[in-house]
Amino acid sequence: MQDEAPDDLNEELLNAPDTVEVEEAFDTVGERFYPVEYSISSYGADYPVDGLVKRINSNAIYIPYFQRSFVWNEYRASRFIESLLLGLPVPAIFLSKELDSNKMLVIDGQQRLRTLQYFYHGIFQPTDRAFRLRGVQPRYQGQTYETLSGDDRLRLDDSIIHAIIVKQESPDVDGEDTASPSSAYHIFERLNTGGVLLQPQEIRSCIYHGPLVELLESLNSNADWRSLFGNVSTRMRDSELILRFLALYSQSDNYSKPMKEFLNRFASRYRKLDAPTSERFATVFAATVKLILDAIGSKAFKTTNAVNAALFDAVMVGAAQRIGTGPVTDHAAFNAKYEALLGDQPFKQSISSGTTDEANVATRLKKATEAFRDVP
Repeated sequence: MQDEAPDDLNEELLNAPDTVEVEEAFDTVGERFYPVEYSISSYGADYPVDGLVKRINSNAIYIPYFQRSFVWNEYRASRFIESLLLGLPVPAIFLSKELDSNKMLVIDGQQRLRTLQYFYHGIFQPTDRAFRLRGVQPRYQGQTYETLSGDDRLRLDDSIIHAIIVKQESPDVDGEDTASPSSAYHIFERLNTGGVLLQPQEIRSCIYHGPLVELLESLNSNADWRSLFGNVSTRMRDSELILRFLALYSQSDNYSKPMKEFLNRFASRYRKLDAPTSERFATVFAATVKLILDAIGSKAFKTTNAVNAALFDAVMVGAAQRIGTGPVTDHAAFNAKYEALLGDQPFKQSISSGTTDEANVATRLKKATEAFRDVP
């Protein structure tokens, strides 16, 4: 029995249009990708079904954040269970092994794994009803895991699902965190398109899951930020901009294009950021968006109707640097500096084209920092 493609994409989430447009939010225009050569080992492993369920329940097999929605109906899920009961072959699942914890990240196979988890639990979670097999052979029709005969339960428990597990051997260091190898990011890019191109932050949120991603989720609910950006992005554009701010605010001296890889390195390095660093990031973000909203208003990051990611970089980093020297009391003066900055020709160039070139990033951050530096 073959799964319909795409098996593991939340179509409703990934196809839903964003109500807020972001210009070059992911900086693919005009960027070259500088490839890294990987040495990746892969091997097969056969897991009994009951063992897979135990691993899912204990989070030893981890389903990425943005994949959490389940899209199979009861009939399709039932047919999958029936295939196992009949001893029919089912597709393999695809996992990536984390280097520090030995947890398995699900790259492909969520619908199958969730189906097993729901059936063993007895509840078909999307409907919150008892999971009874439907549209299957008469001997299984209406059966739950508990009402299956002892032989059928044993047959299901012992059914084997093949897993293909990948592990990055080299390069052996990504930033300062070897737990989340960058090869996993690129495997996601290539395997999990399914006709809908996953956005970088959607992939990043699962490859680099941990305290940093949790912080981004928390900051994304900040009321001042929501007033500046607009509605929550279904494609995580808002979360990526927050990550972009934190990365450029703290690591701009180490910036090199492409922006996507710069953010990957930052996310890898700070994936397990400690509590003091998390608090420092949260404090500066909250203070910065409050100042910008109070002094400039919701137009702050827009040159048209869309949020301009490059303008966002400059205004956020410049404002954060100014806040680092003390509170801003003259909001009118801050707004005047902002308006003057928008009229500066080199600055305008740096946010208009080639926005991820190292020179343009350096130019706009420097000019914004200098513009706001002496505001009382």
